[in-house]
Amino acid sequence: MKENILTKIPDVDYRELAPEVNYDEFDKVVRSRRSVRVFTDKPVPESVLENAFRHALLAPNSSNLQPWHFIWIKDPERKRKVVQACLNQSAARTAPELVVVIARKKSWKLIQSEMLHYLKENKAPKGAIAYYEKIVPLAYGQGFLGLFGLIKRIIIFFRGLYKATPRGPKSDSDMRVWAHKSTALACQNFMLSIRAQGYDTCPMEGFDEKKILACLTEEVDAGSEVCMVISVGERANNGIYGPQIRMAKENFISIL
Repeated sequence: MKENILTKIPDVDYRELAPEVNYDEFDKVVRSRRSVRVFTDKPVPESVLENAFRHALLAPNSSNLQPWHFIWIKDPERKRKVVQACLNQSAARTAPELVVVIARKKSWKLIQSEMLHYLKENKAPKGAIAYYEKIVPLAYGQGFLGLFGLIKRIIIFFRGLYKATPRGPKSDSDMRVWAHKSTALACQNFMLSIRAQGYDTCPMEGFDEKKILACLTEEVDAGSEVCMVISVGERANNGIYGPQIRMAKENFISIL
């Protein structure tokens, strides 16, 4: 019987026990993370952002293909252009630091290759190697002009009539969703890390994406998109415009 590389539990010696953590401190970080609209002019130590980048890169992501790119805007002229592209809103204008976060829908081939090199060098289980050699290209590849994606769409439709079947990504738009989902997870890690170090952030979606990408042409791959722009700094006394408003949890959480 052919081995199912998705469901077979590999026989490995590696063990990683979960360390003890402080729930109260985590709760404090999550509850105190707010979208700050006005910052003081206090500089943010570089170590704060470097720590946050490390935490961002530890975020969970689809097939460990890490489709993100964090760009720390330090050049004053580029920063001025990014602020303008963010509609000159106060969250961008007053922030000591700005980070543009890019979702890369076409970077999966590069990371797939690096993953295969790592797995083979470290004598990983055959199932893990087979996953990146066979499943990853099948799942994420769309082919020339999306033709392979179209074929996948047809196969998925008929296979799904009688068997549980992953339905995507099977198009360029599916790959956009895929890249943005994983990148957003990394953004959350980044923002929580900044808060845990005593500073604040504001994730912005109000911006002119084309103008931002025009500032970053040498750093951005073809097909990449801006997921969000994150401002970083110390919150001003008037930096938060009101209490956090959340609706009743029954509107959003179901138990079946």
